[in-house]
Amino acid sequence: MADDWRIRIEVEDVHERLLERLGVELDDEARELARELKDRRLAVSRDGDEVFVYASSRAEAESARKVVESLGVVGKTSKVEHWLEDEERWDDEPKDETWEEEEVDHGFAPWEVRVQVGSRDEARTLAEQLETEGYHPVRRFHYLIVGAASKQDAEALAKRLHGSVELGGEVVWEETPPNPFAIFGGLGG
Repeated sequence: MADDWRIRIEVEDVHERLLERLGVELDDEARELARELKDRRLAVSRDGDEVFVYASSRAEAESARKVVESLGVVGKTSKVEHWLEDEERWDDEPKDETWEEEEVDHGFAPWEVRVQVGSRDEARTLAEQLETEGYHPVRRFHYLIVGAASKQDAEALAKRLHGSVELGGEVVWEETPPNPFAIFGGLGG
């Protein structure tokens, strides 16, 4: 796949013409590498004080790194980094938390199991049982809403309790008509 490899250049003062410098002030070997890289048309991007050079192979990225280092640009050049497609991250980056873990960190359940039971007493009894298991159910009449940290946990709990799995949420959105008088019929149009 194209552009699955990159190097990162961290510089204090990014020169707008860094790429143009690839052909200037280089020894013969670096000048030849610069021509080779130019012919391959490597993609380059910038994010603040970081410049990224993308390549289609490890060898191509190593060549790009050698060229950049030979420029004498003040800063730090990373090792060659590889894109991990399945994890959607570069191999030198730590694994990010999942959105589910972020929700739990903020005190919210990313998944909910909704259970309807036959009576308020059954709901109370089931809620007490779930509390002993470490859950924090919310009881509403004949219903329980039980938060879960992952979809798999929610599905297992729903299967056990004969409930349904839904995305959890901290906010309920309601759609209101654009005209507040619309509920009165002809007054608001």
